Amino acid sequence: MPYYRYRAVSDDGRVIEGEGEFLSLEDLTTKLSSQNLTLISVSEAKQQTEEKSLEIKLPSFFGRVSDRDWSLLARQLSVLISAGVSLVEALELISDQIPNKGLKTALLEVAKDIEEGSSFHAALQKRKNIFPEFIINLVAVGEETGELDLVLRRAADYYEKIAFIKGKIKSASFYPSFVMLFSTILVWGILTFVVPKFANIYKSLGGELPGPTQLLMNISLALQRNLPYILASIILITFSFSILYKSNLSFRGAVHKFLLSIPKFGDLFRKSAFARLSRTLSTLYSSGVPIERSLEITAKVVGFIPIEKAIEQAKNEVLEGKTLWMALQKTGTFPKMVVAMVRVGEETGNIDEMLNSLANFYEEEVDRMIEGLISLIEPLLMVILGVIIGAILIALYLPIFNVGSLIIR
Repeated sequence: MPYYRYRAVSDDGRVIEGEGEFLSLEDLTTKLSSQNLTLISVSEAKQQTEEKSLEIKLPSFFGRVSDRDWSLLARQLSVLISAGVSLVEALELISDQIPNKGLKTALLEVAKDIEEGSSFHAALQKRKNIFPEFIINLVAVGEETGELDLVLRRAADYYEKIAFIKGKIKSASFYPSFVMLFSTILVWGILTFVVPKFANIYKSLGGELPGPTQLLMNISLALQRNLPYILASIILITFSFSILYKSNLSFRGAVHKFLLSIPKFGDLFRKSAFARLSRTLSTLYSSGVPIERSLEITAKVVGFIPIEKAIEQAKNEVLEGKTLWMALQKTGTFPKMVVAMVRVGEETGNIDEMLNSLANFYEEEVDRMIEGLISLIEPLLMVILGVIIGAILIALYLPIFNVGSLIIR
């Protein structure tokens, strides 16, 4: 989709600058006319690439705005606008309550641009490194239809749902991660501090150690000698993986493909992606965003490149004149249920309701699968930890059962 930078003049003579994606130059002119603006100059520009925008996808402790933050922001803004508060004043009021300094500054800059005559959509578009495309496009629709408070309320509901799904997955991964970390520290402590003491005892006794005990001693000795190199290697591999994952699209796609192929977990990841897909598409479509633009935005939020490519393929099919359900079916990526629900929605004219029902279904499925996986993982981790610790203890105490033959007479 073309990306334009433009200048327009309002009825009272104010010159307004803006930028954004539009279907065509005619589409840009039409949208400006609906806002009582007359286009005076325009140039096609290159949009920021995904690689350049990676800097905003940092962990929350680097200032990233979470889904719950966006939900709260959209909800507060919707309430204030519904109450008759001006947009500029509403943005200034909300900015006073936001702890995130980057977002606070951006909101104040947006308020200043609006005060100088810019549209809300154009002001957000200038700061695409902070504000997500989802919100920018909903705001554009809200300004065109005069229902800004309504679309902001939908945005708030959307981010609440997405935050709920992510929260469930994070909470499910916390316990296994904690147990694995605890197990690693425990085993490392035994091999580093306990085993060497037994080694000194066995050394003083002399004789030949049982195979499992000797293997344990060798592992402990190797760990003590090479611990700095092991830690450096882990850090280097982790750092290299992180850089490669962020900068290399092919590598990231391969990782996503692997994750989707993992038994049980791959099904969970796939269903969570379908939940986000349905919820995003439903919210955008019901708010009046064109279907091709809705698909383009949706592709960026599903979280897995194989599914993202399938959505982009479906978008191209839709642009060529095919119905959405046929386009989704042709990709071979989406379940029959998704295709069937979209088909019913298109035939009845209630596609947003069908997508909303689909999102509710997959969100419940994700919730159910997470609970099932937790009930499976918890005892499994306990068994694995017990086997490891038990094997170490048996290896340590085997020589004691044969101590008589080890003593040098």
